[in-house]
Amino acid sequence: MSRTLTGVAASPGLAAAPGVRWDAGEGVAVEPAPDIQTAARRVQDDLRRRATEAPTSEGRTVLEALSLFAGDPELLASAEAAARQGVSLPDAVRAASGHYAEQLRALGGYLAERAEDVLDVGARIVAALEGRHVAEIPNPGHPYVLVARDLAPADTALLDPTVVVALVTEQGGPTSHTAILARSLGLPAVVACAGARDAADGHALVVDGDLGEVHIDPPTAVVEALTARAERQRRRTTAVTGPGMTKDSVPVALLANVGGARDAAAAAESGAEGIGLFRTEFLFLGRTDEPSLDEQVEAYADVLAHFVGRRVVVRTLDGGSDKPLPFLELGAEENPALGVRGLRTETVRPGVLERQLTALSAAVVRTGCDAWVMAPMVSTTTEARWFASMVRGRGLPTAGVMIEVPAAALRAGDLLPEVDFASLGTNDLGQYTMAADRQCGDLGTLLDPWQPALLDLVAMTCAAGKAHGRPVGVCGEAAADPLLGAVLVGLGVSSLSMAAPALAAVRATLRDVDLATCAEAARLARSAPTAAEARNAASALLLGA
Repeated sequence: MSRTLTGVAASPGLAAAPGVRWDAGEGVAVEPAPDIQTAARRVQDDLRRRATEAPTSEGRTVLEALSLFAGDPELLASAEAAARQGVSLPDAVRAASGHYAEQLRALGGYLAERAEDVLDVGARIVAALEGRHVAEIPNPGHPYVLVARDLAPADTALLDPTVVVALVTEQGGPTSHTAILARSLGLPAVVACAGARDAADGHALVVDGDLGEVHIDPPTAVVEALTARAERQRRRTTAVTGPGMTKDSVPVALLANVGGARDAAAAAESGAEGIGLFRTEFLFLGRTDEPSLDEQVEAYADVLAHFVGRRVVVRTLDGGSDKPLPFLELGAEENPALGVRGLRTETVRPGVLERQLTALSAAVVRTGCDAWVMAPMVSTTTEARWFASMVRGRGLPTAGVMIEVPAAALRAGDLLPEVDFASLGTNDLGQYTMAADRQCGDLGTLLDPWQPALLDLVAMTCAAGKAHGRPVGVCGEAAADPLLGAVLVGLGVSSLSMAAPALAAVRATLRDVDLATCAEAARLARSAPTAAEARNAASALLLGA
């Protein structure tokens, strides 16, 4: 019987294939590890190997962070203490990881969401002790739609898009690690889709990542209509080239999010007009010491060299919260997402930002690149003024800020005159606006970037940018949604930065609509009472334009 499930659109695109339900279970047999330390090293080595094989910078970052949990001294010491009391090694690890996870949940915020990562790592260590690999993502020998309760980032990071053609999960949100990884891989995805495992397993599915719908055993007419729409999109996407602009030739810079030289090379090949978010923290992840000045200069120059003559927006070190950096020694916090992170880390580790800016300046001199430098987690005009003076004092002429905190959006009229540009980080701005941790699977609908309240803050920021002659871009995951990208342009955004695979679809969608239509779509979305109604209203206009 045909039916349609509705969830949250997490990664755009359309895919049709049989559904395959996956629940983590038993894996293949291997030689058991003799002790906890050996098992933990095996898991660490495996996660690090996976990180080197991950096709995207997002995947590498997630896997490297997981490898840190596998070697966590507190976790391993707790397990070994239980083992000395006569508890079996697997049960000792289960108890230790479970206790550690409960501690993280009690702390709330970002650390609460890392509890699932600890349990995942614990399960991998237990598997090594018991002589088995954890269950791998199935490969039935044909393309399929993976349907799961949720997916661990370690499982998502290495998915083969030629086998798994789309993702459907019952939990998760559009800014979760799994959703971000799906977008970086170009996989259509629908998350927070209740009942998907039982309803979709073994059935013919059409996953609509644009509208957040999963069609189960759809009638031929529905399949034909959806397929025709997808084919029109494909033809349009491949036919449209060149710089980003609306139908009436209003320019919209289409930029790429990158984390290193490999990403930059891929972005340049995909037609990105520049880099809208260079995540410099990838150089710092997993290190107990700060990279040297020379090492930083080399790493930055390797990225900048791919876009000489084009804009490269560099985000200074965004440590803390979901990017734990051991060398910063930030210590435990009850709620790191509301604690020392981003620009705030300079208050406890002064000098790190100054050295990073010095290295960036040297890399710019070497390459001649047009580097714009912005700070994450700016909340006040005082912070913006101080950061801008730091940037300009190092010979870097273009200083900006990320708008991720509602206070910065609300007072953008005061903040933007202090800098040269702003970039909206819609992932964090969304979680702080809705008081919903972006990694919390149960709050996926609140984290939908179509939330009208979030769009209101974007509109306020863009209005301040227009009033003061400051360009405002978006580098959060919202920019990768072609329809939402058009709405953002209608709100006044002048650049969109995203994972490279999303560029073509966004470029094609913008070329089909004029600025007035984008503005009307934005008005409809902001006028809607819910995120779902905002998407539906704007989509009906844009898809019919």
